[in-house]
Amino acid sequence: MRNPRRNQARWALPARIAAALLLAASAPPGTLAQSTSDIADTKHNLSVSGPGVVRALTENRICIFCHTPHNSLPLSPLWNRELEPRVYSVYASPTLKAGPLPQQPTGSTKLCLSCHDGTIAMGAVLNPAGGIAMAQGTFPSGSLSNFGLDLSGHHPVSFPYHTALPNAELVSPPPEELVFGGTDDLHCTTCHDPHKDTYGRFLVKDNRYSALCTTCHQMAGWEGSAHAASTASVEGTLPRPPKTWPNYPTLGEWGCESCHTPHFAPTAESLLIFTDQPPDPFSCTSAGCHSLEPGPPHSGSPVARAALGGVPRVPQLQADIAGQIRKPSAHHESPASLELAVRRAGGASRFGVTSVSCVDCHNPHFANDRKAEAPYASGMLEGTRGVDRNGGDVVSVRYEYEVCFKCHGDNAAQDQFVPRVINHANAKRAFDTTNPSYHPVVDAGQNPNVPSIPSSFEPSMRPTTVIYCSSCHADDTGRSKGPHGSAWPPILRERYQMTDGSAESFDSYALCYRCHERASILSDAGFPKKIARGTGSGGGHSGHLAKGAPCSACHDPHGINVEAADVTGTGSHTHLINFDTQIVSPFPPGARHPIFEDKGSFSGSCTLVCHGHPHEGTSYP
Repeated sequence: MRNPRRNQARWALPARIAAALLLAASAPPGTLAQSTSDIADTKHNLSVSGPGVVRALTENRICIFCHTPHNSLPLSPLWNRELEPRVYSVYASPTLKAGPLPQQPTGSTKLCLSCHDGTIAMGAVLNPAGGIAMAQGTFPSGSLSNFGLDLSGHHPVSFPYHTALPNAELVSPPPEELVFGGTDDLHCTTCHDPHKDTYGRFLVKDNRYSALCTTCHQMAGWEGSAHAASTASVEGTLPRPPKTWPNYPTLGEWGCESCHTPHFAPTAESLLIFTDQPPDPFSCTSAGCHSLEPGPPHSGSPVARAALGGVPRVPQLQADIAGQIRKPSAHHESPASLELAVRRAGGASRFGVTSVSCVDCHNPHFANDRKAEAPYASGMLEGTRGVDRNGGDVVSVRYEYEVCFKCHGDNAAQDQFVPRVINHANAKRAFDTTNPSYHPVVDAGQNPNVPSIPSSFEPSMRPTTVIYCSSCHADDTGRSKGPHGSAWPPILRERYQMTDGSAESFDSYALCYRCHERASILSDAGFPKKIARGTGSGGGHSGHLAKGAPCSACHDPHGINVEAADVTGTGSHTHLINFDTQIVSPFPPGARHPIFEDKGSFSGSCTLVCHGHPHEGTSYP
């Protein structure tokens, strides 16, 4: 229930203002009533003494441009301007959670627009009759004070605050420190005090670190997030046209306004400054943000600074995400991805991915620098939606793989990177812990005896160690931990040769040799050579690699889900055995599949044709 005293105070406010304005407007020419002291040095002082370019030739009264003690417009507090019937394009967006907005602005918003829609000259007042002669009576060309009739890119106004409730992202009830019209109608004057400009842009409170925005908007996870707490310089990046203000030096001070703007937003949804549209596309990876490329000139700085033409990014943001996602193998941002992305808080659900955007893996209001160990999600993924190992939607991921399963699980495209005996593109099923084998992403692997682990690069690794998807799929530069892009498809951290006939070298199989000690592999410790006439000869890892067979010829690196396909007569699939059918074929001719049979610890047999050489029940060791 609303506080009756609070409402009484709100209703009394217009009367108090009207009384003060009456005294000010009726003061003799050349004098200022005490209530004008705050406004005198602001651009709302349109008198001859005003500091702005829009001002009168001789009129020295200040309040008269909006208020008059006599012959004022009815139904408004002594309003001295006509309220012409105008048709505005109002804010509309799928992200708006309030009830239906009024068709047109009302209340004090309409009063503000009598100047700020730019359709009536500033000197066109009711009293004195004939108006006031102005040195310049209209906004300068390109002025951001001139909204015109298109309000679709401006913060919504003239609606009751309570129609947006209940809403976890809004303070409830409306904050008492702000002024609402009537009961709780939100208007221009909720955020702007037209009579005082203490904080710039006539804001009712300082918006440094988003203090004004967060008075109403309570974004879970924002406080302490990487964006909110960032001390990174915005030199050469913000403000970005058409904004020319504020001039805060760090990203954290900009806060919400790093990505959103209450006025002239090029992307109406969530009032984003981002746009995919030419000639001026701008997104998380645009020059100057998550990029090492030069940013645009700092539009709100002195001319000398603008002459820089953009400056390199600061050392705090060394990961060139923009460069990574432009690589052939990458999570490319799709056209209109931003427009779609903002409709889904924390990214899409498993059925909602129609394009790829940064927010499908990162929630910009939550993301932080908290470290984690596999399989737990780091702070960079905090607050992001995902899909768990059972296929259920997760509102905020706990494990990194839950982000990946959103696109690469049940929702995965069926394109197979390598054609195999058992084909499945669903990574969620590939990592199922009931499988005969899988890489240990969801849980520890099936095989506790892996002689090639640990390696000299990962000395702390054990066969029971759990790894991330991003342990293998990540930027090849090593500057970021995520799978943004790589020179090695499919977005691999290091080179993994999959072409038949490749010469063995550390470089060819750097991805495998990071965890699996190369010396152990080439000594055939885990895959002994076959026995011929009582001596060890041929086969083993070393023999196959020497013949140019890549690791991928036999091993499916994700895992093999035997419930996902017809596996009759396909043999064993332990040790990640799932043959590449471009390299390995059935034997004898007419057989359905090349077959591996597991015979126990470090023992097995193959019936297949590889490199034209038939193996008929060939056993090892």
